[in-house]
Amino acid sequence: MTLEGHHLIGFASVAGATDGRTISAVNPASGETLAPAYPLAGQAEVERACQLAEDAFLAYRRLPLADRAAFLEAAADNIDALGDTLTERGMAETGLPRARLEGERGRTCGQLRLFAEVLRSGDYLDVRIEDALPERAPMPRPSLAQQQVPLGPVAVFGASNFPLAFSVAGGDTAAALAAGCPVIVKAHSAHPGTSELVGRALQQAAKSSNMPEGVFSLLYGSGSELGQALVKDPRIQAVGFTGSRNGGTALLRTAQARPQPIPVYAEMSSINPVLLLPQHLEANAEALGDAFVASLTMGAGQFCTNPGLILALSGAALERFVEQAGAAVREAAPQLMLTPGIHAAYEQGVAQLVDQPGVSLVAKGKATGHLACPCQPHLLRTSASDFIGNAALHDEVFGACALIVECDSVAQMQQVLTALEGQLTATVHLEEADYALADQLLPLLERRAGRILFNGWPTGVEVCHSMVHGGPWPSTSDSRTTSVGSAAIQRFLRPVCYQAMPEALAPDSLKADNPLGLTRQVNGKR
Repeated sequence: MTLEGHHLIGFASVAGATDGRTISAVNPASGETLAPAYPLAGQAEVERACQLAEDAFLAYRRLPLADRAAFLEAAADNIDALGDTLTERGMAETGLPRARLEGERGRTCGQLRLFAEVLRSGDYLDVRIEDALPERAPMPRPSLAQQQVPLGPVAVFGASNFPLAFSVAGGDTAAALAAGCPVIVKAHSAHPGTSELVGRALQQAAKSSNMPEGVFSLLYGSGSELGQALVKDPRIQAVGFTGSRNGGTALLRTAQARPQPIPVYAEMSSINPVLLLPQHLEANAEALGDAFVASLTMGAGQFCTNPGLILALSGAALERFVEQAGAAVREAAPQLMLTPGIHAAYEQGVAQLVDQPGVSLVAKGKATGHLACPCQPHLLRTSASDFIGNAALHDEVFGACALIVECDSVAQMQQVLTALEGQLTATVHLEEADYALADQLLPLLERRAGRILFNGWPTGVEVCHSMVHGGPWPSTSDSRTTSVGSAAIQRFLRPVCYQAMPEALAPDSLKADNPLGLTRQVNGKR
């Protein structure tokens, strides 16, 4: 597939905006500017994409569930078929290794196929039916039926750190399309070629599956101009975003300032605390140090789930852990970061953290060598009292940088957890002898995190029905939702109740004979 540097608006390939402004991908390893140049979308492109999405919505939402499922599966097949073309372009634009991108492509296609299964089961509709009780006294009851319906066109923002799994055909797009919502994607400016390849795979799937034009569009932009224009457009009914806290909060303010506010599902910031409980730490200090650094440095620390905070009680076992983790960090080679901007922010974040009162440097990785945008891992240390009293120590540094917090007592560890902002994950390492302490800490962790792990590491998010990838502010903008797993579809739905609906008008999901074979709640029972 040849890259053309075009917007994909409905079924059309659009050459450019009228003002001639463009963006180009830059290879983070070599600094080379990659062809082609991509036009920046202007108001005309936003208008066209939004109107096509609006026009497509009524037809798309009423398609048989099997037809929408087949569309998602066709998209997955097309992305799979891109093979090395996609992998090699992704490597050039991000510096990520082949194995990582091939794995991410598998996850992306797996998400699309998972939502196809969700559609075929129909359980996500959550159908609830109450039969009419015409003889009930003192007042009869009409028939009532409830199901979930799609919100409308959705704007999705591609992520910098996952050019496939959280971008053009990533989880937000897959969930919204499954829900019955047309999607307009703002490609991330760091990997426009990767985005075009995946976008064309989706566009071709929409055509071959006879989807209404406008069910998918892909636009390019730089800075906030395009994103703000999409969120302001009255036809957009929800937003999916993965990125910085500043970017997410800016979109949230815009969405709430509209005459009709809309939900923004933003994943923004998380330092993913890890608790090393005393008995487990005593028995496993050195092994924990090595495993922690492996998770910290995975992907140059550019996952949203890399562990950035260690909590443990002071003592000899903690010192053994610190010594081993420090040695592992000192042996860690620098890794390439995704973009010059991410690298600059990492360097600035580390410098600010090191300069904070009460923070000491435990170790840093090997010299940066020849890499243009290197991540040199850093491990720092502070006391619980300093951490509690300094909000600057709570901020995420996006990259392989972590802070060890030494607690004098269990009560102080509880105070640290209470002081923390919301997180995507919290991890507990424990032995059976630590269960009583863990039971004390668990309610605090439940208030702070969307996923709680035991004796594992948070890097790696399984795409399945029970996964929660979300959490309290500022990890996400809505703690009631997930961006990974089949429950993500619920973000783009809302309930509607039908009272005394004539059988002839009822959709198949609500018909008395249940032609779709759905699991339904009828008169309070399933």
